[in-house]
Amino acid sequence: MTSFDLRLSTLRAAYRAKRTTPRALISALRERAAALNDEYRLFIHLLDEAALQRWFDALDAHDADTLPLYGIPFVIKDNIDLADVPTTAACPAFAYTPARSATLVEQLIALGAIPLGKTNLDQFATGLNGTRSPYGKCRNSVHPDYPSGGSSAGSSLAVALGVASFALGTDTAGSGRVPAALNNLVGLKATKGLLSTAGVVPACRTLDCVTFFTATAQEASELLALTARKDAADAYSRDNPQWNDGTAFGKVSRFRFGVPRVPEFFGCTESPALFAHARAALEANGGEAVEIDFTPFVEAARLLYEGPWVAERYSVAGALMEKQPDAVLPVIRDVLAKAPTATAVDAFRAQYRLQALKQTCDAVLASVDFMLTPTIPRAVTLAELEHDPVGANSLLGYYTNFMNLLDYAAVALPAGFMKNGLPWGVTLFGRAFTDQYLLGAADGLQRALALPLAGGAVHDTPPPAHAARHDRMRLVVCGAHLDGLPLNGQLTRRGGRRLEATTSAPHYRLYALAGGPTKRPGMVRTTEGGAAIAVEVWDMPSAEFGSFLDGIPAPLALGKVELVDGRWETGFVCETYGLDGAVDITSFGGWRAWLEAPEHTHR
Repeated sequence: MTSFDLRLSTLRAAYRAKRTTPRALISALRERAAALNDEYRLFIHLLDEAALQRWFDALDAHDADTLPLYGIPFVIKDNIDLADVPTTAACPAFAYTPARSATLVEQLIALGAIPLGKTNLDQFATGLNGTRSPYGKCRNSVHPDYPSGGSSAGSSLAVALGVASFALGTDTAGSGRVPAALNNLVGLKATKGLLSTAGVVPACRTLDCVTFFTATAQEASELLALTARKDAADAYSRDNPQWNDGTAFGKVSRFRFGVPRVPEFFGCTESPALFAHARAALEANGGEAVEIDFTPFVEAARLLYEGPWVAERYSVAGALMEKQPDAVLPVIRDVLAKAPTATAVDAFRAQYRLQALKQTCDAVLASVDFMLTPTIPRAVTLAELEHDPVGANSLLGYYTNFMNLLDYAAVALPAGFMKNGLPWGVTLFGRAFTDQYLLGAADGLQRALALPLAGGAVHDTPPPAHAARHDRMRLVVCGAHLDGLPLNGQLTRRGGRRLEATTSAPHYRLYALAGGPTKRPGMVRTTEGGAAIAVEVWDMPSAEFGSFLDGIPAPLALGKVELVDGRWETGFVCETYGLDGAVDITSFGGWRAWLEAPEHTHR
């Protein structure tokens, strides 16, 4: 069977070179999808040639240079609306035909992407394994004894089996990440509200996210940058901060990442070594691992199904269950059975406990740039799911169920293969709206691990040339803001943390400025006669930076400071007019050394 390299960059190059056309490619992909469907059950509705024709016609006025996603094939999980095509949520009795596509689908089509069809899922997106569907059980793309993972089962398979460049899934408890781990894919679960959920059948509406499955983190970054827009049609939509736009994707270096102090693998003998290898690769990329107590994250995860959030799922399927119990699969009925007994008192108590856990977990994340965990603790077989459908499914969510409850961003990515060939993966997660930074870190890790991509391709696109950004800004300080000195509280009160003590490049002169009472330095770049000046690198939340900047008095200002290793960071500089009456103290090598010198040197 013919296979294709469907990465965004590859298809763009093929279209520009006239090696293929959207009609030719997507017609061939449709044939491939139809041939695969009997075995993998990945599609609920595969569009026919007549349905596809309207999008081919719409592309005729454009080309690969005028639309960012010109002719890019994608698939849609069948709890997301595509106009004039039934949405089933894997429950025929629930099905309806929408007149309008989901907002995100409309965005993608307007950008030139072409939908190939609607994909299979665990019914009502309730499950993490891909076997809970009346349209058939989805097996793994690599190993027939394992599930695809769910609930976004068919979506992950479409990318893994080479019939779509990317796929839309959803994620409430891990449905956009578990299938990525089991099928050698990147799964982006962006910050809640960053991608519109208008036109999505809710699972838990307060928690639901739409997700992307791709071969690479770089592609996920591009898709997110194109589609992260506030949507008036989605009451849970949120603005994306400027520091999380497409330009925030980049190289990640000199970072701290958290890892569970005692990772849980539920008896898997291979996962510990695979996780250790991913950790070592991040360390080799410039990371410092920080071991943390993972207990509060696990407790938060248990709230999702042991707490009243099950009632939120029941609000979607409950009416159908009551009228037509047999229309809902027995395992889904069992999961939702306790929902009617949940009370408002239970809901508030659970929210109080969740808020307390979030305070604890947020404090952990404040001390690192992101966290690294396995995506799943161990794989489960189809036989295990048959024997214990609830227990085996719950095991898959050990590292995923807490994410949306705690309002974090997450990227799942491939990290190796089991001895039997089954893919295995890790997840990077961090504070809300650090999505592009996480994708930058994931891109660096994916390149370092150098695993074959979905479809067998190699990662041959150039890495980003610039540094990634996230929700904290770095600041180089050289004087009274140094650790322990009089103005340091201006940093610490704003959540600042010291990252390192280092020196500038040897191109600066340091002055003690006139005036006071607080003594202040002025660091000035010079073309000759410069020296390396002792400095510290701090960071603080981006939201606090404006108020900090507003308090900086003239002649000091913030500019770019070159460090000894060649990095350029934001830091204190001095306007040259402010040197009137200043004392040149460059020979001391730094502000602190000058302060500690005998008093006569301070005149």
